[in-house]
Amino acid sequence: MTTTFITGANKSLGYETARRLIDLGHTVIIGARDADRGRAAADALGGRFVQIDVTDEQSVAAAAADVEAHEGTVDVLVNNAGVSGPLAPIDALAPADFTAVLDTNVVGIVRVTRAFLPLLRRSANPVIVNVSSGMGSFAATHDPDRIESTIVGPFYTASKAAVTMLTTQYAKGLPDIKVNAADPGYTATDFNHHTGHQTVTEGTDAIVELATIGVDGPTGVFRDRAGVVAW
Repeated sequence: MTTTFITGANKSLGYETARRLIDLGHTVIIGARDADRGRAAADALGGRFVQIDVTDEQSVAAAAADVEAHEGTVDVLVNNAGVSGPLAPIDALAPADFTAVLDTNVVGIVRVTRAFLPLLRRSANPVIVNVSSGMGSFAATHDPDRIESTIVGPFYTASKAAVTMLTTQYAKGLPDIKVNAADPGYTATDFNHHTGHQTVTEGTDAIVELATIGVDGPTGVFRDRAGVVAW
């Protein structure tokens, strides 16, 4: 039985990832900041809810302790929790806004990964999937044929570029764990007011693929549902 912990799993991509992995036979732990929404998601999906705020060290530590007490190990960690940050003209954006986005999207991954490493290392095939974005890709944001090139969102895009680079460094620094990044693509979620052309199922294809790799699977890659993403 594969035990999977997903942050931000009470809605959108996190919820759909949880649903699909449960259907594949995973024991899924629904991590969410909001207790009511998290419990409702877990009840609907057949998972177990654990409260976690990725911006809070004590909350992350308590979540890891909870999983250790109940499951004892984690095979797959999906770092999905994220925020879009303010969408406003650049001259209206403040440094504090950027700090808040980085604290969730990037430092949150560091907090959760660090806390869950002991549990991952008890697995025979430990895997980490960081949910990044083509919005953090130089290639995509400079390609006039891609939607990413039409959007100005400096804090979100910069944070996702950091997530992808963080993934490569973790893959090198944690040779005993497979660490990869997934680009969901332009998916209809709350982040874009459901204007994305992909369904959440399509948006989770790369996440699910990377969450289910075998012992000889890749590490340090950045993929979307079509294949490797250019940086």
